[in-house]
Amino acid sequence: MATAISNDLQEQTLGPVPTTMRAAVYRGVNDVRVETVPVPKIGAGEVLIRVACCGVCGTDLKKIHTGSHSAPRIFGHEFAGTVAAVGQGVRGFRIGDRVLSYHHAPCGQCYYCRKKTFAQCETYKRVGCTAGFEPSGGGFAEYVRVMDWIVRQALIRIPEGIPFEQAAFVEPVNTVLKGVRRLDLADDETVLVIGQGPIGILLATLSARSGAKVLTSDLYPERHAIAAAYGLRHPIDAGREDVVAAARAASEGRGADAVILAVGGNALIRTAIDAARPGGRILFFAQTQHSDATFDPAVVCMDEKTLLGSYSSSFEIESDVEDLVFGGYRGGFDLTRLISHRFPLEEAVEAIRVASTPTAASMKIFIHP
Repeated sequence: MATAISNDLQEQTLGPVPTTMRAAVYRGVNDVRVETVPVPKIGAGEVLIRVACCGVCGTDLKKIHTGSHSAPRIFGHEFAGTVAAVGQGVRGFRIGDRVLSYHHAPCGQCYYCRKKTFAQCETYKRVGCTAGFEPSGGGFAEYVRVMDWIVRQALIRIPEGIPFEQAAFVEPVNTVLKGVRRLDLADDETVLVIGQGPIGILLATLSARSGAKVLTSDLYPERHAIAAAYGLRHPIDAGREDVVAAARAASEGRGADAVILAVGGNALIRTAIDAARPGGRILFFAQTQHSDATFDPAVVCMDEKTLLGSYSSSFEIESDVEDLVFGGYRGGFDLTRLISHRFPLEEAVEAIRVASTPTAASMKIFIHP
């Protein structure tokens, strides 16, 4: 282990860290370029991670395609890698540790944290990981700087024997488990999950752990085949079947007790509401863009249907998530089977294109710096 001394802090490094690196830089709407940029410098309490892999998330894609965020930025928040440098004062992590990092962490003290709505905490809304420019995750790069409050609360060591790709699913699994728990499912209920992309399959799989009967709806038979490998046995071919009618037929004519909408946009909101029984619950999971949507208010009042939302992760459930992802891998819960494409960082633009134009053959897309 070599030790490099800077003017204002002492940091530990394993060999020389380069001064520049390659990264996929967002330059504007639909404009991402692989460029050479400086390796971010760390301060006291921070660590530098050499990225091993990073999943492409739908929220990354929305930011790239809508221009909702200023440029330049380096996106990518579902990453895992190796600690390459440790800033002064860091406790519990050493050079060479295999880790993953959340890019958000709550303060734990504000009104929203006390009410356990952590994603609404102002500290949580600050992004604490960056590969340069405005902090935006940074996983689409070779190195990521993890800031001090994230290191203290949301930097997770990866157990021996767990692949980096499996570990990179920790953050999305947290968001999924949070959403499923909001529904408070019972073992005598029927759940419909609309959309069987990788997140939809995760939502359905974790819903099934409640003992509920889980129906899965998607246009692609190929995705139903992947879902079946995770034990999901009640597919609805949305290209040929009436999803609402199928949900009612599977629930003695009532409709699903709970419906999860795992498809972005508003086109299927009506379907999700109609597929729920009177008194049922509808969870919007993929509706992360502000827009106007119409629905019949009487279904909420007279039919007593409940509309719910769930966004981002919850630190209350982190130990359960680690059990699912790390312990589950040893028990056969292999999330890497959801990965359909792997791209080197130099082909990050193509990775984003493939992720943005889903087909029957595309599921989770990973970038490997």
